[in-house]
Amino acid sequence: MLRIILLIAGFVLTLLLGIYSPSAGSQSNEILWDTYGVPHIYAQDAKSLFHAFGWAQMQSHGNLILRLYGQARGRAAEYWGQDYLESDQWVQTMGIPERAGEWYKAQSPEFQTYLDAFAAGINAYAKQHRDEIDDELEIVLPIEPADLLAHLQRVVHFTFVVNPQSLSNIDEDTNPAGSNGWAIAPSHSESGNAMLLANPHLPWADLFLWYEAQLNAPGIDAYGATLVGFPVLEIAFNNNLGWTHTVNTHDGWDAYELQLAKDGYRFDGKIKAFETQNKVLKVKQADGTLREEPLIVRQSIHGPVVTQKDDKAIALRVVGLDQPGALEEWWEMARANNLTAFETALKRLQIPMFTVMYADREGHIMHFFNGQVPVRSQGDFEDWSGIIPGDQSNNLWTKNHPYEDLPRVIDPPTGWLQNANDSPWTTTFPPAIDPDNYPPYMAPRGPMNLRPQRSAKMLLEEDKLSFDELVKYKHSTRMELADRLLDDLIPAARQGSELARRAADVLQNWDRNADADSRGAVLFAFWADAMDSDNLFAKPWSEKSPLTTPDGLANPAGAVSVLEAVAAKVEATYGALDIAWGEINRLDLGDVNLPANGAEDFLGAFRALELSPTEDGHFEAVGGDSYVAVIEFSQPVKAMALTSYGNATQPHSPHRGDQLKLFAGKQLRPVWRSRSEIEAHLASRQQF
Repeated sequence: MLRIILLIAGFVLTLLLGIYSPSAGSQSNEILWDTYGVPHIYAQDAKSLFHAFGWAQMQSHGNLILRLYGQARGRAAEYWGQDYLESDQWVQTMGIPERAGEWYKAQSPEFQTYLDAFAAGINAYAKQHRDEIDDELEIVLPIEPADLLAHLQRVVHFTFVVNPQSLSNIDEDTNPAGSNGWAIAPSHSESGNAMLLANPHLPWADLFLWYEAQLNAPGIDAYGATLVGFPVLEIAFNNNLGWTHTVNTHDGWDAYELQLAKDGYRFDGKIKAFETQNKVLKVKQADGTLREEPLIVRQSIHGPVVTQKDDKAIALRVVGLDQPGALEEWWEMARANNLTAFETALKRLQIPMFTVMYADREGHIMHFFNGQVPVRSQGDFEDWSGIIPGDQSNNLWTKNHPYEDLPRVIDPPTGWLQNANDSPWTTTFPPAIDPDNYPPYMAPRGPMNLRPQRSAKMLLEEDKLSFDELVKYKHSTRMELADRLLDDLIPAARQGSELARRAADVLQNWDRNADADSRGAVLFAFWADAMDSDNLFAKPWSEKSPLTTPDGLANPAGAVSVLEAVAAKVEATYGALDIAWGEINRLDLGDVNLPANGAEDFLGAFRALELSPTEDGHFEAVGGDSYVAVIEFSQPVKAMALTSYGNATQPHSPHRGDQLKLFAGKQLRPVWRSRSEIEAHLASRQQF
């Protein structure tokens, strides 16, 4: 009996020690930092989780966060000078600061406490680590919960949905964002498990940076990434399901031309007065003093006036400004455990845009054309892409389509779904969504660009795809444009000058990839950039042949002339026609400088890389593949990921650029999610 009592006592003691041990994670709040600077947060409750997430983001991106929040307040010029005045004018004209306060009041009481906790975590870190924050940025402190919602609006509604460049070039696509997303059903998977590819393409700076993290508390164990400064994960997976986003062909804004009359504008035969607000912006001078800059904001029934010339003005109307629940919707998506719960979260329709690509443990896959899509009176997508007459109420949309109206496909017979910023109609082949079943303004019917074509063609190459093959395809740099044009260009060039013939030899021997050691890619990319893209192809894109058109050279002789000029320039600049792609295209960040692989979007490579010229004739990566995650819903979940530029921007962090070597090697790193894995790769631990 004594032995039994001692055994029971020992068991109870061990159990209690386990419960209260910080390493057990059930009765403590802690951040386990792995060797790549990814925070794995374990918290007693959701409020503690948000507090720790705010702390973690400050440790990794403190300077950037404060600058972004300062801009979202519309006071950046007051803090840092003239260079930020245009940003403040945009933010204040759009009414972001005032609306952020209203949005905070509109949050559910529970979610309000979460936003409070995230802001408190930021402030707590800044208070304890003031020496880690740049002096000029401390003026933004303390952070208020409304700052999170102002930042959300500035990023999502007034950068992704619409931005100042969109208004300056209304007929052009000026969105700097792109993405790839795949969802693979068990029928198309070698293992019989569903798989998911998350692969957003964004600029490698500023408000576009991703932050990778794991959030663990009662009711949630999610891993993924979010844009810096957001208090929830935007792309994530848990033990049961996962999703990614792509920038969809979504029209969530319109520019209305107003006919000015007296002190107002004409609307339905009457003159309607503007609501006018006089604001004063402060601008910091070189000597530290502040000057005042007046800003008059005129509000029409369509939205705020953004430009005016003579007797006409342009007013901007943007979806979702009365729907403040995007952050809570993302939070509920991460907490969902099956498709039904996930769709319940999606039906809130608080996130104003972004396609959702989904897969889960039960084998379901889904493509959902998510967005707040205005119910328009008539017309197709192109009709609403220009300037809209603002003098008639029949052009003014006032409500959005419900969830049931939006394009969606679940578990298609093909067993796979893809989106690379193409319309929902081309998500799988044979097509699973008929555009004739939707209003013609819902999404454009073409053309399907070359990167999404490359995406779909790779998925059609395999009857069943393994995890390793998915990773390999993700890193494909093959230029679809080369496959469409070289069969015409090379023979034509062989009939040209000696230089044209040498260029043809280089292109013939090229592997048609944009790998670091690919020779011929530089010559082809320079030639393609110099060509007139509007009159390039002999055969235009066709909805009936979406994966084989456009094709062929429209003007082979003219193409050879351009090739000769480009070849002369390449040879003079770099000393050879067949210079390796990675010799002039570089991954340059901090102390890291490596040969790049990947190509710009117009070349049709699945691995996207945005390149910017440098003064010495080279090019450096400034955007493209930013966060990558490949997930298989096995038991346990298998996942690999990469945050291309590293998981921190603070000046002395070892994680600035520490993943670029993997990027250069076309590699991903394993995702550590279990405590045992994390402990085996632990860099540091913080307890709260």
